[in-house]
Amino acid sequence: MSSTQPPPHPARQRWGRLAIGLTGGIGSGKSTVAKLFAQRGASIIDTDSIAHALTAPGGAAISSIASEFGEEFIQADGALNRPRMREKVFADAAQKQRLEAILHPMIGLHCVQQAQQASGKYLIFDVPLLTESRHWQQNVERILVVDCPQELQISRVIARSNLSENQVRAIIANQASRERRLALADDVIDNQGRPEQLEVKINHLHDLYLKLL
Repeated sequence: MSSTQPPPHPARQRWGRLAIGLTGGIGSGKSTVAKLFAQRGASIIDTDSIAHALTAPGGAAISSIASEFGEEFIQADGALNRPRMREKVFADAAQKQRLEAILHPMIGLHCVQQAQQASGKYLIFDVPLLTESRHWQQNVERILVVDCPQELQISRVIARSNLSENQVRAIIANQASRERRLALADDVIDNQGRPEQLEVKINHLHDLYLKLL
């Protein structure tokens, strides 16, 4: 007898539970959204934090980066020289691909390990470059985009960092467009309002994700 149930999504088969991909442009408030979901019991797997650990002093990616790009891209403390590498990969897509070829397999391995150890009822993968990654689009069941106007992104980043407006605009220009992110989204959080409004939106989506379990 054939089943009337739809086949499981490949993402659920891989991760063992509901998997949500969280993304958004710089300054959108994605990290705040991830923390609010964590407070409600979701397990957050932050690919950016994994990448930072891999490129910190003694990180697993440092020796490969030094071999591929040269010791001048490694700081005296043994960490990746982020400003220098950022300048190199922003200027040349081929160089960005060389760096990603080192980092992405390592990030993927750590994601699997963290997912196996996670205790939350569902997983949220915080992936800044999800819109640019077919791999991640195919390995989550839903895509959640945190959205806000570009000028608000810029003002937020300037307020929290030492970057100039031109530097922030350059970073935004190197990310997927707002329109492209929204076109992929299953769920959208408009994050330009007050904190209490954000809480309401998070509660609504948390309830939805529990129902989807």
